[in-house]
Amino acid sequence: MDAVRFDPHRRKQLLQLFRSVRWLADIATCDLICVAGGATATKVALDAAFVGEIRRLGLGARYVTSVCTGSLILRAAGLLTGRRAACHWAWRHLLPLFGAIADDGRVVRDGNVITGGGVTAGIDFALAVLAEIGGAEIAQTIQLGLEYAPEPPFNAGRPDVAPAAIVAACRERLTSVLPLRETEARRAAERLTTAVR
Repeated sequence: MDAVRFDPHRRKQLLQLFRSVRWLADIATCDLICVAGGATATKVALDAAFVGEIRRLGLGARYVTSVCTGSLILRAAGLLTGRRAACHWAWRHLLPLFGAIADDGRVVRDGNVITGGGVTAGIDFALAVLAEIGGAEIAQTIQLGLEYAPEPPFNAGRPDVAPAAIVAACRERLTSVLPLRETEARRAAERLTTAVR
C-alpha cells in the first residue's frame, strides 16, 4: 500500500474504482451475479438482508454464479434448489442441507447457474464464464495473457489424490472451525425452509 500512498496516479485510479462501488439494494438488475466465498460464507448466509438482495438480483439475472463457498450463500438465497453446484471440498457436504446437489467438479454448470470449486478453481470458473458470455477466443486470449498453464509442484490439490497424511493434517486444521460452520449452515437452511413455507 505504500506504493499506492505515494503514487498519485495509482491512488487516483483506486479512488475512482471504489467510487463506483454500490450497495446491492441500489442495483436494480444485473445480467450476471457472482458471489465469492470465503472464511465467513456461512455467517454471511445468515444475513437476511444480504441474502435477500442476492436472491432478488439472482432471480432476474441471466447468469447466477459463485466460486468457492459462495455457493452456500447462493443456496441460502434459494437459488440452487435441486441444482448441481460446486463448492470448496471441505464445505461441499453442507450444500445438501439447502437442497442443492453437491458436485465435486471444478466448474459446474446447471442451467443458468455456473459454480466453481475452491480458490484455484476460480480461474477455471472465470474462464468458463468468459467463454460463455464473450466466446472461447476471448477466454483463451485472457488465459494466455494470464499465462495460465498450471503445473502444480504436488498432486495434492484434492482429497481424492492427496496423500492420506496430508488430507488428515488438513482436516485436523479444519476441526476448530467445522462445528461453527455447520451450525451456521444449518441455521441458514432452517431460515430458507421457513421462508419458503
